[in-house]
Amino acid sequence: QSDFMLDMGPKAGEQGGQVIYFGPTSGVQNSLTGQYLRGKKVIPMPAKRRQPKKGISLIVKGAAAHNLKQIDVEIPLGLLVCLTGVSGSGKSSLAEEIIYKGLKRAKGDSKGSPGAYKTIKGIQRIDEVVLVDQRPIGRTPRANPLTYTKALDPVRRLFAATASARSKGFDPGYFSFNVAKGRCNTCKGEGFEKVEMQFLSDVYLTCPSCNGKRFKKNVLEITYRGKNISDIFSMTVDQAIYFFQDHPQIIDVLKPLLDVGLSYMRLGQPINTLSGGEAQRLKLSRYLKEGNGGPQLFIFDEPTTGLHFEDINILLTALQRVVDQGNSVLIIEHNMDVVKAADWVIDLGPEGGDAGGEVVVSGPPEKMAGHIGSHTGKFLKKYLSSEGRLQPQKRRSKPVPKSGSDLSSIISIKGAKENNLKDLSLSIHRQKLVVIT
Repeated sequence: QSDFMLDMGPKAGEQGGQVIYFGPTSGVQNSLTGQYLRGKKVIPMPAKRRQPKKGISLIVKGAAAHNLKQIDVEIPLGLLVCLTGVSGSGKSSLAEEIIYKGLKRAKGDSKGSPGAYKTIKGIQRIDEVVLVDQRPIGRTPRANPLTYTKALDPVRRLFAATASARSKGFDPGYFSFNVAKGRCNTCKGEGFEKVEMQFLSDVYLTCPSCNGKRFKKNVLEITYRGKNISDIFSMTVDQAIYFFQDHPQIIDVLKPLLDVGLSYMRLGQPINTLSGGEAQRLKLSRYLKEGNGGPQLFIFDEPTTGLHFEDINILLTALQRVVDQGNSVLIIEHNMDVVKAADWVIDLGPEGGDAGGEVVVSGPPEKMAGHIGSHTGKFLKKYLSSEGRLQPQKRRSKPVPKSGSDLSSIISIKGAKENNLKDLSLSIHRQKLVVIT
């Protein structure tokens, strides 16, 4: 729908940070974004949708939280189920306030008072309910993907087992920046010092003693295959999987990060700096391993927020895998690429607020697409056809000024180098709807 687009890439992390296309949206060609917009590449529908099994479901009776109108909802278990509807139709009230909190309370682990409902049947068919939302995982910069996945423990043991570490009497504790004996004394293992400002935001400066490496000099002298412990924290998931390829105990805990599309993430990136989508996918990675107990119900709240088409494709593969392991997935979602890939869809509405709170249609995506009263169905019908996204639109905006004709109409950026940006320069025209992809 935009007039112009700025396409960044070509991939994420170190392989990104470059402008690969900037111009009218209709002119984009063979970049990854362009292929999806033109229909050359699509997020596929499942070869075969799972079918609900009779009696294997969760049934909510009399859901009346917020604007829900005493509705009865049946959620088939063992399927990938999407909960759709316009904003304010009651999706979060049903999924989080009633199903999640109601099941948690029934399992003896209260997460607050659930919304109003009469009964929930079928609770015995799931062992646990898990809400995977976009709330931050933690507020401390000490937590990172390496510690979150517990991959740091075997890494520390590898360093402690080297000849140089044994000769100095260094045990695994020396290779943790949370332990005093190995971490930098100046920054206490944080890699930076905080300067508190009276009227402005606090300023964080790289630690002058360790230069942001978090560890003491004698610890950084210990290497494994030419890398010290700080080098390991600087690796991306991709790089680490290659580096530790002959250590299955490390690969097993890092590979789920690859499976949810976080291959570009650095192992030492503070968890409190992750985006909401990254935090949600990091949480999901914990559940991709086999043997997580009995059947579980996973509830996701708009997991595609901020994701590219390619990221959504990877995420869907991971979610389908969770279901294949014997679990159930319920997703609150507006993205039609996810809805079309679901086994079952429950559409709430028909409108938002007081005009919502009812079940409009429930069934496979094809049934919703053919329902005359569903707003979601109207959009879903186009997505089921797998057509391209680029369609001509009538524009009332003024034409773009020619180069040099009116500098006041241009925002110029030169030499951008933040994070992985590769010294890029570009001009953005004012009074245009511009999208960065």
